[in-house]
Amino acid sequence: MAPPSSAAAAAAMEKERAIDDWLPITSSRNAKWWYSAFHNVTAMVGAGVISLPFAMSELGWGPGVAAMILSWVITLYTLWQMVEMHECVPGKRFDRYHELGQHAFGEKLGLWIVVPQQLIVEVGVCIVYMVTGGKSLKKFHDLVAPSGAPEIRTTYFIMIFASLHLVLSQLPNFNSITGVSFAAAVMSLSYSTIAWVASVHKGRGSAGGVVDYSLTASTSAGRTFNFLSALGDVAFAYAGHNVVLEIQATIPSTPDRPSKKPMWRGVVLAYIVVAICYLPVAFLGYYIFGNAVDDNILITLEKPRWLIAAANMFVVIHVIGSYQIYAMPVFDMLETLLVKKMRFKPGLPLRLIARSLYVLFTMFVGIAVPFFGGLLGFFGGFAFAPTTYFLPCIMWLAIMKPSRFGLSWCINWFCIIVGVLLSVLAPIGGLRSIIVNAQSYKFFS
Repeated sequence: MAPPSSAAAAAAMEKERAIDDWLPITSSRNAKWWYSAFHNVTAMVGAGVISLPFAMSELGWGPGVAAMILSWVITLYTLWQMVEMHECVPGKRFDRYHELGQHAFGEKLGLWIVVPQQLIVEVGVCIVYMVTGGKSLKKFHDLVAPSGAPEIRTTYFIMIFASLHLVLSQLPNFNSITGVSFAAAVMSLSYSTIAWVASVHKGRGSAGGVVDYSLTASTSAGRTFNFLSALGDVAFAYAGHNVVLEIQATIPSTPDRPSKKPMWRGVVLAYIVVAICYLPVAFLGYYIFGNAVDDNILITLEKPRWLIAAANMFVVIHVIGSYQIYAMPVFDMLETLLVKKMRFKPGLPLRLIARSLYVLFTMFVGIAVPFFGGLLGFFGGFAFAPTTYFLPCIMWLAIMKPSRFGLSWCINWFCIIVGVLLSVLAPIGGLRSIIVNAQSYKFFS
């Protein structure tokens, strides 16, 4: 008979395993490599792709092209690092971003460095997508509704969008939202293609006259702030790193076939799709409209109405999937806290209440704060750029310890410098946007 202490330890271990089998990130480990491709495309290609021509108009040709391509290269490199570090300790998997942070920086410091930044990104993206989903639904309604139909406030469309998530948020884990994620990935490719094909079809200089590529702001201060804000827009377009370890955690792993091989295959496919979505929209949209482009290229296009209405509906379907991808790690943190720290009983009632409250919270903030984009530009600079551009590099230096002044060491320091500059400069543009908007600010507008 086993001594009482070892029996108690075995029982505690069994209880811990049962909780892990219930939590969303660790409950299912039978994902295929293409699941990771869908999830990564859905996480990466935000509805922000339609604002990239506007970002180009604030940056100009040289800096704009450099920022787009450099961001693609750097973020693919840092994503590769995270995929490699998922199982950098033999026999152990870092299933969550903060677990890798704890391994790199220590138990307490790792939590404090990673969790606040990850939460700002994930909760912030969920709120922005709540607003984006509501606004795109409204645009679709306005385009297809007969003339003379009564005006419906955006608030009601955000509520309709939120009601979908009250149902979808009950899906237990990443594998259960694969269908939603696949639909979202297809939609992101569809509306991106519509944006650049319709631009090409409309033709260069279609509004009459010569296409103007000069910067729009009349003062040098205005040009500088717009430049920084646009830099932030480009940086935030590549923000899938916050969920990459959690996606990789769903893929099975054995010593002879580690999860990094199928995961990397999915990431490469996802990044090819990202390039197909981002670069033609950004470059062709700017080439055709110049600085006359709106911050949403679908508004600039206007016609044909049915095609633009379809593109807006594709945006809605895409942000439904994106919201769920970014919400899942938050649900995991929430449920871990409630079950492991606060000793709540795991089960359907806990999941129903906790997740519904989160969806309602993001809906409420989305309705209440009309200039949340500016807030995200400000806070996002502190969180998006670090978690995407340079935190993986710092972890790589701490864990892998490449030789000083070697190729790996130099590349990582280059990425760290670029990332730090971004996270210092990008929020300045967002802060100015908040100050400008706050002057005419009304709650629940």
